[in-house]
Amino acid sequence: MSKGDRWGSLSPGAATVGVVLAVTRYVVPEDEAPAFLEQADDALAAMVTRPGCTGGRVGRAIDDPTLWTLTTSWESVGAYRRALSSHDVKLRAVPLMYRCVDEPTAFEDLVTWDPAAGAARYASDAG
Repeated sequence: MSKGDRWGSLSPGAATVGVVLAVTRYVVPEDEAPAFLEQADDALAAMVTRPGCTGGRVGRAIDDPTLWTLTTSWESVGAYRRALSSHDVKLRAVPLMYRCVDEPTAFEDLVTWDPAAGAARYASDAG
């Protein structure tokens, strides 16, 4: 099977642009975990109300309880960027983001798979 056929045929209605996944990672001392979780929960609540947000979650590493993530998904790069410009997000989420590990945080889907839709490939939405 060739590399292009790895997934079989693509979903008939596959979109041409995938979603954007924003992942911020944090190192949080265990004694600060309860306060961090409250702040992360509030930041997530602000972000998921923005147009174009398709989901979000706060998580902690199973093997290292000092490692946390705030993950959101977006319909497009533009929706994500507009959300970060929102007054409510600036007040509630941006202060949390000052604590994040300094690394790239936004990723766009180029290949996806799920049980209902199967595999899909997407064109880049990045400029």
